[in-house]
Amino acid sequence: MKNPIIHALWIGGFVFLNLFLWQEVLKGNALSVSFFGVGQGDASFIETPQRKQILIDGGPDATVLEKLGKVMPFWDRSIDLVILSHPAQDHVAGLLDVLKAYKVQNILWTGIEKETLVFKQWKEILAREQEEGARIFLAYAGQRLNLGENAPCPQRIDVLYPDSIAGTLVKGDDNDTSIVARLEFCGSSILFTGDLTKKGEKILLSQKASVDSDILKVGHHGSKTSSSAQFVEAVSPEVAVISAGRGNRYGHPNLETLETLARYGIEIRRTDEEGDIVFRFQ
Repeated sequence: MKNPIIHALWIGGFVFLNLFLWQEVLKGNALSVSFFGVGQGDASFIETPQRKQILIDGGPDATVLEKLGKVMPFWDRSIDLVILSHPAQDHVAGLLDVLKAYKVQNILWTGIEKETLVFKQWKEILAREQEEGARIFLAYAGQRLNLGENAPCPQRIDVLYPDSIAGTLVKGDDNDTSIVARLEFCGSSILFTGDLTKKGEKILLSQKASVDSDILKVGHHGSKTSSSAQFVEAVSPEVAVISAGRGNRYGHPNLETLETLARYGIEIRRTDEEGDIVFRFQ
């Protein structure tokens, strides 16, 4: 006679595996982008149809590990690419935990230094990751990362900012050294802006970069120091995503920014109101 407990566990495991496999099948050829609700910080996760996984920023603490556990199968302990937009606490701290918990193959960052404890830890972990085989790259305007080999349509990330000129003009404010990257997938596009302020936006626009995108990850958590009318108009997004913590002490997102976005008829999505925000593109 079969042990009823073992039989029940076997059935439960079989059902779980079937549900997971069906979930994977339903993903099909879709690209998914998740803006994680990690509190007052940024963390965005991209998964391509070829199952390439990219994490942009890690938020202010280890919350990002819980979020990754919801979008990645438990046996998957590797990430293809981690991008650090700039070394602010609310972008880099969670990445320290990610690099400890996952095997990361490639790391892209600006090389901008900061006199903080969390940055010191970042440099120490980078050195360890490099010893263990991770490839570490410095970002520069004009870089193109192809995401789909032999894909029938463009699947790529273009780094638009910063460049050497921006680096000299924004000295003293690492927000304006933030990596600005544009994701394109078969005609759909998302612009990631880190904590870029209006000063950085002006520099970026002066470079004649192609910023037009369907979705804008709003700079600096919706602060009034970002999202100038000229920049929002140039991006002309249908949707703006604001990553901010509920009841944060900075008052993000600022009313001025919300009014600018509303003036252009842009749909506003906020992690402080919704939690994780997910987009899927076929």
